[in-house]
Amino acid sequence: MLEYHVAARRLDSHASEATTKDARLLIDTDMAGRPDAFNPAELLLASLAACILKGTERVIPLLDFDLRGISVALTGQRQDSPPKMLAITYEITVDTTEMDARLDLLHRNLQKYGTIYNTLAGAVDLSGTITRQR
Repeated sequence: MLEYHVAARRLDSHASEATTKDARLLIDTDMAGRPDAFNPAELLLASLAACILKGTERVIPLLDFDLRGISVALTGQRQDSPPKMLAITYEITVDTTEMDARLDLLHRNLQKYGTIYNTLAGAVDLSGTITRQR
């Protein structure tokens, strides 16, 4: 079993900071919001994007998949009362010459083996697409 460790602390009324290993991340905890940091909902979406991208790095050698580039765009729908994320949609865009069946195989692998993906899929309506870059 793997364990992960993150520590977070309040810097002031406008920001907090999360740390792990040698990394530091500024977090938007200002009630008015701030444009130079991710808020908690955006961090959740970024975590899913990172899971998809890291999963890609894991499976492309196993699938011998021709990948020149990949990007992920995500949208989260949040309700106010009670506050929670209702749905997350994503669009994965892949720069590749692989056939559609291989693109679908990549998508299935990302869905099946992603830790954050599977955690969120069990808690929220999670759906998305994978397409070839045009």
